[in-house]
Amino acid sequence: MNHTFITDKTLKGTDFSSQPLPKGEYENCVFDSCTFSKGDISNMVFMECVFTDCDLSNVNLKNTTFKESVFKRSKLLGIRFDHCNDFLLSFNFYDCTLDLSSFYKLKLKHTLFQNCKMISVDFTETNLTEAIFDSCNLESALFENCNLEKADFSTAYNFSLDPEKNKMTKAKFSKEGALGLLQKYRIQIT
Repeated sequence: MNHTFITDKTLKGTDFSSQPLPKGEYENCVFDSCTFSKGDISNMVFMECVFTDCDLSNVNLKNTTFKESVFKRSKLLGIRFDHCNDFLLSFNFYDCTLDLSSFYKLKLKHTLFQNCKMISVDFTETNLTEAIFDSCNLESALFENCNLEKADFSTAYNFSLDPEKNKMTKAKFSKEGALGLLQKYRIQIT
């Protein structure tokens, strides 16, 4: 298969769900207001790329590589990030909707999720050491057997974590958010 190498390119307003993005490696590229919904970007490489105002809902990410990539104001519903190539996997999310996505068993140390809606996201067995959930809605997000050491949940809300099923040494929580650590006990705090 002939892979192309594309660098320093801006792609704006393109619908890649009907006409697929050419297979290849993309470095330092900007995808602005592009649609990938239900498309296929499997076996591709994105290094230092920025996705702004894009729709990647239900996109196929089988063996896709993301290195130091950024998603801003993008819709990422139902994405199986756990299907990505996990070698040097690194990305950050700003003002994104990630509902129903899966990060199962990934190593996401130092990942930043800022002002993101993350309803019913699966973080089972994910390494989130020093991850930051800044002003994120984590309603019904699943955290089980996770490494949450030094993770920052101090401005996150609607989360429920079981301290007995996750490593949480030095994780940060607000006083109000700490109630999410007690939910499994079904106690009332007034």
